[in-house]
Amino acid sequence: MASTMLRSRILSIASRTNKPNRRFFCSNKESTISSQSITSDQSAAAGEAPAQAVGGSENKAWNFFMYGIAGALTGATAFAGYASYAYSLDEVEEKTKALRESVNYTAGNDASNVEKYQGLLYSTAMTVPAKAVELYLDMRRLLEEHVKGFTEPASEKLLPDLHPAEQHVFTLVLDLNETIIYSDWKRDRGWRTFKRPGVDDFLQHVGRFYEIVVYSDQLSMYVDPVVERLDTNHFIRYRLSRSATKYQDGKHYRDLSKLNRDPGKILYVSGHAFENSLQPENSVPIKAFKTDEMGEVPLDTALLDLIPFLEYVARNSPSDIRKVLASYERKDVGKEFLERSKDYQRRMQEQRQQGRIWHR
Repeated sequence: MASTMLRSRILSIASRTNKPNRRFFCSNKESTISSQSITSDQSAAAGEAPAQAVGGSENKAWNFFMYGIAGALTGATAFAGYASYAYSLDEVEEKTKALRESVNYTAGNDASNVEKYQGLLYSTAMTVPAKAVELYLDMRRLLEEHVKGFTEPASEKLLPDLHPAEQHVFTLVLDLNETIIYSDWKRDRGWRTFKRPGVDDFLQHVGRFYEIVVYSDQLSMYVDPVVERLDTNHFIRYRLSRSATKYQDGKHYRDLSKLNRDPGKILYVSGHAFENSLQPENSVPIKAFKTDEMGEVPLDTALLDLIPFLEYVARNSPSDIRKVLASYERKDVGKEFLERSKDYQRRMQEQRQQGRIWHR
């Protein structure tokens, strides 16, 4: 019994003495865990920091690479645009000839190995810019050929060869709108086309002496039906429409040099002769034909006034009509010719009256 009580006291004393130690170990364990967690967090943060630094450097390198490509493309585009604006295709080919030939550079047989290696590096380095220039030239050549189909006349010879028996015949080129006809559009009635007074007699008379050609900047779908109704007797041999004009500075010009005729035997009659022809020296200006505000055709004799001059040219056949037209100094040729004829006849009459000229 005594031993049992002694044993219980010893256990109680031991338990009291061990409680502080248990609390001590528990606190140490908690502090150890806390310190371990802090240490692990710090080590993780230290590990993430280099990873973030590496990722940031990679992003900077990639952004630098992309900006470099964008800058190179922008610079190349700007240079190509400037070259297209400032230089013709032949000039660009001439200026880049050395660059394009640098790809084929090779050192001589007597060159050293170092020089041969340097030549190989040089030709390799010049491959990319040379190929870029070749691509630019091919694209520009293709684009200019495509644009040329819209800006240049459809053919270098717009008219067939003149018959050998008609080599002496002059070619009379007539503009269509505001020259021999006038087209007007109004909302209440649509399109109406008016013939110029005297156009039928004009065509019938000069058609005996001239090769007559209508040259318009309108589409053929407009020109053909109008000429068919206008010229029922077929005095007009050929019709040239917009596809035969030269498009330049936003306007369609008549290019008389493409007619396949002697330039010294071409007369271009138009109400806007000097504005829409590339050869003003061949131009015969007349008053532009239009209807009045009420849509009525005014009295007009411009075509009929031109007949005496055209008949004079056809009968006398000057070697170069351009010199004859230059003497009129861009005046109304029909009226000026009539005035000169009257003056000439008056002077001849005066000389006859004075006995200077004998006549039967």
